[in-house]
Amino acid sequence: MTNRTPLDRLRTLRLLGALAGLSTVLGACNYTGAEVATTASVPNDYRQRHPIAVQEADTSIVVFVGQGRGGLSGPQRADVMGLARTWVREGTGAIVVDVPVDTPNARAASSAFREIQGTLAAGGVPPRAIKVNRYHPDDPRTLATIRLSYPKISAVAGPCGLWPEDLGPSVLNKGYSENRPYHNFGCATQRNLAAMIDNPADLEQPRSETAAYTARRTAAFEKYRKGTATSTSYPEADKAKLSDTGK
Repeated sequence: MTNRTPLDRLRTLRLLGALAGLSTVLGACNYTGAEVATTASVPNDYRQRHPIAVQEADTSIVVFVGQGRGGLSGPQRADVMGLARTWVREGTGAIVVDVPVDTPNARAASSAFREIQGTLAAGGVPPRAIKVNRYHPDDPRTLATIRLSYPKISAVAGPCGLWPEDLGPSVLNKGYSENRPYHNFGCATQRNLAAMIDNPADLEQPRSETAAYTARRTAAFEKYRKGTATSTSYPEADKAKLSDTGK
C-alpha cells in the first residue's frame, strides 16, 4: 500500500468538491417550481376565490309558543302555510318538526303542533312527509320553540370574514407589494347573490321558454301587414300624466 502525499489528498478533495457542485447544479435543473405554482394558484378573481356552490341545505322557521295559549296566531299560521307551499315546490326531504317536552309550555306546544299538522296538510303536505322530533331544551331558562325544517337545493357561498393575512405591509403579508386583492374581498357580494337566487339551476342552465301568446302575436302581425303602428295604446294613459308641460 502506497502512502498518499498531501498533494494527492488535495487533488482528491478538489475532485469531491467538483462532483458535489455538479450534483447541485443538476438537481436544480429538476426543480419543478412547486412553490411558485402554490403562490400563483391563489386566484385573484373573487368569483374563483369565493365560488357559489349548489348543494343541499336546510331551510326552517321557528314558532314561539307561550304557556297560556295553545294553537297558532294569525301570522304564525301564515308562516306555516307559506312553508308548506315552498316545500311542495322545492323540498327534497321530509319536514322535521321539533316539539319541546317537559317544559312549562309543553302542553301549549302540543296543541300548536296539532294545528301545524292541519295547516301543513291544507297546504299540500302529505302526513308521511312530516316527521316529529321531541326534544328537551339545553337551557331551561330560554323559551322552548317549535322548529320546522326541511332540506332543499340551495346556492351558498362563503364562509366570509376570514383574514389569513394582514391588510397592511408586514412580515406575514408577503403579497402586499404585489397589489393583489385581500382574501375576504368579494365574499359578502357572492354570499348575498347566492341568497337571492330563487332557483339554483339558473346558475347552470337557462329556463325553458313558455309558449308564445298567439292572440297578441296574431294582432301584431295584422297591424304590421296593414302598415299601422304595432304598439298598444291605452285610452286612459293620458289621465296618469301629472301635467301637460312640453305639449
